[in-house]
Amino acid sequence: MFRITRLTDYGVLLMAQLAKDTGEVHNATDLANRVGVPVPTVSKILQMLLHEHLLESVRGAGGGYRLMREAADISVGDIIAALEGPIALTECTLETGNCEQESHCATRDNWHLINQAVRHALGGISLEDMIQPGFNPVMHVEKSTRSTLIHTEKLTHHD
Repeated sequence: MFRITRLTDYGVLLMAQLAKDTGEVHNATDLANRVGVPVPTVSKILQMLLHEHLLESVRGAGGGYRLMREAADISVGDIIAALEGPIALTECTLETGNCEQESHCATRDNWHLINQAVRHALGGISLEDMIQPGFNPVMHVEKSTRSTLIHTEKLTHHD
């Protein structure tokens, strides 16, 4: 099963909380209480996101963290990459030389295209999208002999 780690899941949750409170500064304890994640885990995630320039730190009384950019300019792919490293479904999509089968692999090029499609899809969903009630991403992949294309439509469900 391909899945993100719990740390990354919490990271998206924390970033979504910060996106809901645009411009507000929150410390680790406040965020931990709001999202129900232990303070040490929140502190670790915040430091990682700060290091990757997704958050900025505000010093002094009332200091804490806030988004470095607008929520619309931060993608889910950005958050995953900040917490997990480069998005790769297989070892060979990271760099050459990681697999013994590489020289005679019939699927390597296609895995690169699939990986590119996944990165594109995750890059097309913003933090702002993630906090919208009823957000419904629709992905469409077109198969081609020359390339794989992905179209992402953002649909919002209105009752």
